[in-house]
This record gives sequence, structure tokens and C-alpha cells, in this order.
Amino acid sequence: MGQIQVTTCPIKGLYVIEPTVHGDSRGYFMETYSHRDMEAAGLPAVFVQDNQSMSTKGVLRGLHFQKQYPQAKLVRVIRGEVFDVAVDMRKGSETFGKWYGVVLSETNHKQFYISEGFAHGFLVLTDTAEFCYKVTDFWHPNDEGGIAWNDPDIGIVWPELQGSYPGSPCAAGYTLSDGTPLNLSDKDQKWPGIREGFQFN
Repeated sequence: MGQIQVTTCPIKGLYVIEPTVHGDSRGYFMETYSHRDMEAAGLPAVFVQDNQSMSTKGVLRGLHFQKQYPQAKLVRVIRGEVFDVAVDMRKGSETFGKWYGVVLSETNHKQFYISEGFAHGFLVLTDTAEFCYKVTDFWHPNDEGGIAWNDPDIGIVWPELQGSYPGSPCAAGYTLSDGTPLNLSDKDQKWPGIREGFQFN
């Protein structure tokens, strides 16, 4: 192996991956993905698609999952910084409803491996962030599900975020510590809480 360092997280199925960065006065080089190294680390997922998004500061995307076609993900940031979160939605899991978050940035080069059965989202902490992720299944129309990003039953502690829970996923009244308003899509302000029974088969 040698090219990556894999750290297990408190929730089974989540891993933080740090590639070996080779740097000198010219810059740096690193392998951002090697199936051989991942397989040696016990993570033999077969990824079928790469996605990339750009978001501005204060944007929160999530928490999303696919209901009938769950995806494992390998996520990283190539510009800026985000706080990335996974929530265990696996039926029968001892950690169902628990969350884990990690800061991903262009400088720490960390990647977050999220197994199937988790809801996923992230909050942008810098002026802009470019977010890249691999997935093990394609996007399927009408299969997307979600849970409220601020559900008190989950209790995610989003860094720099200020505001009081209004009883819904509405972004109104929430800001980052520098006053940047929280920015969510209309869809992400309508997801229900976990008590409504979102579980995978």
C-alpha cells in the first residue's frame, strides 16, 4: 500500500483517507485514487462516475441519499474548504442517526470515504469551494431522498454556523460567524427529520 493512510472513524463504514504528497520547490504530486491501494486497505469499491461542483461561502448542500440505489462515495476538495458530514441511515445499525464530520480542504488533501447507506452533505467555509466525488452507482431520477440538515434529533454541529432551530430546515436566521447568510436550495429546506423513518432496505 504505502500511498495512502486510512483512518477509521467512530461510525463503521466511514474512513478518512490521506494520500502521500510528494512536494519540492516546484510544487507537489500525489495519487488521488488507486484501486489497488484502496483494495489493499479493505475498501474495494468500484466507482462508476466522477462528479464535481462549485459552491460559494455559506452554501450547505444536503443531507442527500438515494433510496433504492444507494451510493458509496469518495469525496475531496480541490479548492477552498468545506465541512463534510455523513449520517448513518442504515436499517438496524447500532449507530443509526449518528453523524460524523471532517474538514476537507485543498491544503489538507484529505478524502472522506462514505459507504452505502449514509446521508451526505457539506457546508462551504471559504469564499468558494470546488468539491469532487466518486460514486459507485449512477444518479437515478426520482430516487433521491433527504433529511433535514438541522434536525435536532441528529444534532450536527456545523462549524461557524450561528442561529436557532426554527422547527424546520429553513435557512432563514442562520449565518456563518462572519455574517454570511446560510444558502440552501429550496429542496434542501423541505426535507423531513429522521423521525419520519428514512431507512434503507
